[in-house]
Amino acid sequence: MGAPDSEFRQNVYYDPETQTLRLATKDHPWIPVNEGPQHKETIDIPIGMGRNEVTYDEWMDCVQDGGCNGYVPENRIGSAGTDDAIMLALTDERFKPLASNAAMLRAMADDDFLPISGRYPVLNVSYLDAQAYVAWLNQKLGTDTYRLPSEAEWEYAARAGTTTRFAQGFEPTPEQANISGQATAQTLGDSRPDLRSLPFPVPVDELDAANSWGLRHMSGNAGEVTLSCYTIRYQQWSSASEWLTKSDGKSCDRAVRGGAFVGPMNAGRVAFRMSYGETTRTQYVGFRIVKDLE
Repeated sequence: MGAPDSEFRQNVYYDPETQTLRLATKDHPWIPVNEGPQHKETIDIPIGMGRNEVTYDEWMDCVQDGGCNGYVPENRIGSAGTDDAIMLALTDERFKPLASNAAMLRAMADDDFLPISGRYPVLNVSYLDAQAYVAWLNQKLGTDTYRLPSEAEWEYAARAGTTTRFAQGFEPTPEQANISGQATAQTLGDSRPDLRSLPFPVPVDELDAANSWGLRHMSGNAGEVTLSCYTIRYQQWSSASEWLTKSDGKSCDRAVRGGAFVGPMNAGRVAFRMSYGETTRTQYVGFRIVKDLE
């Protein structure tokens, strides 16, 4: 769990001490404190994990059934790019796999918002909102087995047996992860015309985004809030069950994993992590759920 100091992240980074942008080199890499220390974890709780991020329609099933505190998330995404970027998405050959979004893209070009529903990941939900969804699902199915994943479980599932930056290797193709090519070029300090920038998420079934365990969009598309309290350095708890018992039930900032459609490739790495307030809602973060199997 976590990243080795030698893992490549990005070339250009913000130095909080000097409050300037700095250039990372092989001899002086950028090593985020919160990605270490790298350590071994025992995954001792059998779980099933949602193949996809929870969708907008799945959330609205909860609302219409009287659950989720009746909260209806904003169902449109503000443009994260320019009109030029949107029009490029309509004409660029690399966007053919996303042709089903053409009508929505044109609408977005008109008013700078993309209407979302259906199989898009639900966004603008907080950690407490996600917990309300889990509570409704358990009540609906007469069980107590569904919950959010801990950070250890999330990273174990995202890696799918790999030790590379991404489950797909050193970097995913644009067809494998919805991340921002523009933001990636900025953090690399180099042009990356081979990458694309979609100023919006995609439905959970689009793109060839599954890792070898069949879990989709673990990198990019939407950040995913976990059950775990965020700490600057890993506590090096030794097992999934220890992570679970030491995070669940406390009030704290939660760890978000997986990057998002507006983030650079660096933020989609399996080891990337950031904090998220329990009541924070943004158009870049959603969630997925797990089920205890015993």
